Amino acid sequence: MSKSIFQDLLHQNQVSCGYTFKKISSENLSMRLTPEAASVGFMYRHIGEIMHLMSQFFGIPTEVKNSTMGFQDEGQGNNMGENQQLVEEGYAILQKIIDLTADDKWAELVETPFFGTLSKTRLFSHILYHNAYHAGQIALTLKRGEL
Repeated sequence: MSKSIFQDLLHQNQVSCGYTFKKISSENLSMRLTPEAASVGFMYRHIGEIMHLMSQFFGIPTEVKNSTMGFQDEGQGNNMGENQQLVEEGYAILQKIIDLTADDKWAELVETPFFGTLSKTRLFSHILYHNAYHAGQIALTLKRGEL
């Protein structure tokens, strides 16, 4: 039962965020809501990086290096292909987490430097929330931002 619920949640996150992600292009990666705000490309890259980095708490290693969390936007998201690949691979990793996590293991606790100790369920749900949160920021930037 758990796998189907997590699968539905993941699928809906991909669909909902996908509406915005499909509007991102090389031409609008540098758009910002304000001059101080992060660019579309930076936020898009950040989403992909975080899916990779958070997967480590589920025992899935990554070679992706953090270039966005805690950093200022200095053009890290200027490569559309890299950003898109990070996000696509990130979603594949989330699917792998669902596939590899037995129903009785979702309640297991993991220690994180960001949230302290929490269940795998809560951490997985936070990743999906994080994706949606930044997809919303990107959507607003695409609608109201400037190059």
